[in-house]
Amino acid sequence: MNSRVVVLSIGLLYALIAVAQSRAGELKVERIFGPEIKTGPYKHPACMTELRNGDLYLVYYGGAGEYAVDTGVFGSRLRKGTSQWSTPQRVAHDPFRSVGNGVIWESPDGLVWLFYVVRFGETWSTSRVQVKVSRDAAETWSDASMLVLDEGTLVRNRPIALSNGDYLLPLYHETGYDQELTGPDSYSFFLRHVAGNGTWTKTQPIRSPRGNIQPAVVQLTDQDLVAYCRRGGDYKPETRGYIVRSESHDGGSTWSEGKDSEFPNPNAAVDFLKLRSGRLLLVYNHSLNSRTPLTVAISFDRDRTWPVRRNLREGDNDYGYPIAFQGGDGRIHVVFTSDRRAVVNHAVFDEDWVIHGLSH
Repeated sequence: MNSRVVVLSIGLLYALIAVAQSRAGELKVERIFGPEIKTGPYKHPACMTELRNGDLYLVYYGGAGEYAVDTGVFGSRLRKGTSQWSTPQRVAHDPFRSVGNGVIWESPDGLVWLFYVVRFGETWSTSRVQVKVSRDAAETWSDASMLVLDEGTLVRNRPIALSNGDYLLPLYHETGYDQELTGPDSYSFFLRHVAGNGTWTKTQPIRSPRGNIQPAVVQLTDQDLVAYCRRGGDYKPETRGYIVRSESHDGGSTWSEGKDSEFPNPNAAVDFLKLRSGRLLLVYNHSLNSRTPLTVAISFDRDRTWPVRRNLREGDNDYGYPIAFQGGDGRIHVVFTSDRRAVVNHAVFDEDWVIHGLSH
């Protein structure tokens, strides 16, 4: 082989490496807020959405602790094209009760919804769900309205818009009246917002032998939906704790009995997303007993198999309550908390990174 061929071969090798790297995608993780933000040491859980004007809007539950009373849902904005999040402002508060689990979502008509929990007693089993709306891209908010009056009802995940124009809001009924466990009769369900008339109606529940809460749902076809739910129970060492899976074949009105999936679950929240490519994305803690690592998995065949899995975060920490969405540019955003629920983090990546990308 002459020197010219060697030089060409080396050049071709470098070119192939550069092309592969350009296609590999990358992960970027940003620490948004921590103890330096004086909304209380507790900042958990968090939720984020991209507004139609390109801004990112973040909400989180802030206060002295999970069961404190003087708490609130705080909102912050990252305006499109900027790099500085605004100072968090309290957007939901009750002078006599704790509020939490803020969920922010912009519906296809441009209305921004803020759902959150109001806790009436000593445990989350006493909660109800309230809602506010904004008609100016979350600059101002309506008064609060009680969405669900039934005791023990909570919200955690973002709604989805169905193919017929209805919205499906994931909710759950938590029993047990205990700060360290949920009862085996806890169950997930949904509220359906009927297109055109503005009413919310309750679907049939997802029941499972050990209970389940905090459903995350995707629509596969007009009639077929799949939900993944956090398992019920406590936080003691576990050898059989898995994410609970359920199916609907009538557009989300009724649901099959929840069954253990292949994915471990340390009694922690998950999120589930249908990407514009048609692939499915699951974000969860790949552990039976720890909220680390924080993992993303991809299905190429509509939930039949999950051949690809990567860790967003790993190591000696707690990475909890992920919320995922796909931005206008196709990139995937995941917001989650860490450092004993004191830090809000924001991960951004694309599908290529999950499949064969690089971490930074």
